[in-house]
Amino acid sequence: MTKQEKVAFVIDTLESIYPEIPIPLEHKDPYTLLIAVLLSAQSTDVKVNQITPLLFEVADNPYDMVKLSVEEIREIIKPVGLSPMKSKGIHGLSKILIEKYNGRVPQTFEGLEELPAVGHKTASVVMAQAFNVPAFPVDTHIHRLMYRWGLSTGKNVKQTEKDAKRLFPKDKWNKLHLQIIWYGRQYSPARGWDLEKDIITKKIGRKSVLKDYRKKNG
Repeated sequence: MTKQEKVAFVIDTLESIYPEIPIPLEHKDPYTLLIAVLLSAQSTDVKVNQITPLLFEVADNPYDMVKLSVEEIREIIKPVGLSPMKSKGIHGLSKILIEKYNGRVPQTFEGLEELPAVGHKTASVVMAQAFNVPAFPVDTHIHRLMYRWGLSTGKNVKQTEKDAKRLFPKDKWNKLHLQIIWYGRQYSPARGWDLEKDIITKKIGRKSVLKDYRKKNG
């Protein structure tokens, strides 16, 4: 199977499983999405979706957020982890949004990545999901599956993103990155992986990955 045949199989299979795909993080506008994505670093979407309603009940816009102290923000978001860094980032970026962007979230990668605690992945998610700009945010699921499928070297997320953008059509990036995340969670997890249920990897998986799996699982 050539890489292009693998890519076509991935696209067709994911489209048949997930013709409509939900955004995992609950939000109502670009600002609340930005905060939710920032909070999701080294946490789970489930946990973030439990905490954001509590935070947004108090402050769901930068003007209300800066009225809170960093410590008050931290107390609310503590369950998601990394709260000292995240609370400073939320307060700091909210202040910048007011001072530099009239309270609005910038619609450029450059503008987003200049904000405190906002890296390339967070900026990519916001650009894709809030502004519908083609992007391919790479999380642990996408990084794992691109390697399992033999579509990337697996060296680092930067290389995985580069490979994904090179292989998949640009007009499909935004939907595909969500489809792969959901597929990774449901059919090809890091732990408790059942190859028989993982129809994509079983069909196109890297030979060394399939060999290792079968050796471990008899």
